Amino acid sequence: MPLYINNESDDWDNIVIRINPNNVSSTLDNLRAKWGELFPNQSFDFYFLDDSLATLYESEGRLSQIFSSFTIFAIFIACLGLFGMASFTAEQRTKEIGIRKVMGASVSGIVVLLAKDFLKLVLFANIIAWPIAYYAMTKWTQGFSYQAGIGIEMFVITAVLAAVIALLTVSFQSIKAALSHPINTIKYE
Repeated sequence: MPLYINNESDDWDNIVIRINPNNVSSTLDNLRAKWGELFPNQSFDFYFLDDSLATLYESEGRLSQIFSSFTIFAIFIACLGLFGMASFTAEQRTKEIGIRKVMGASVSGIVVLLAKDFLKLVLFANIIAWPIAYYAMTKWTQGFSYQAGIGIEMFVITAVLAAVIALLTVSFQSIKAALSHPINTIKYE
């Protein structure tokens, strides 16, 4: 239904009109003609509200792309560090792994033994990062008119993803160390 809101002022700067998106050009021609009849001394300037809103959020889109790029780069560097630490740890514990295998330890038990230390580090890093991330996201969303709540499930999902990425990174070296022949590892020492 048509709606008219009057603020009882003599100088109007803007009129907001909702139009059918199927016939925009003919509607604009009709509005231009009617505007010329009602206000012959003023030019007919218009803009679409969705375009105006899109420009407001353009910077947020760019910021999102930048954060995504740096996040992927940081995850890659962290995975390289985890891989290096896993290689170093497996190399340092070669004799222990060989003795455990001789004593009957399973491959999965050895992998869990090696991965457990890394998962503790990932959990500790998440505990440190959660308050910082919550504070940063709260500050960032204060500028928005409508704010979505920041729930704990977002942080739990992030922690699970970080643990999975760490396990995938560490598992290669852990499985390689667990599958090695115990005679070679003990002889190596």
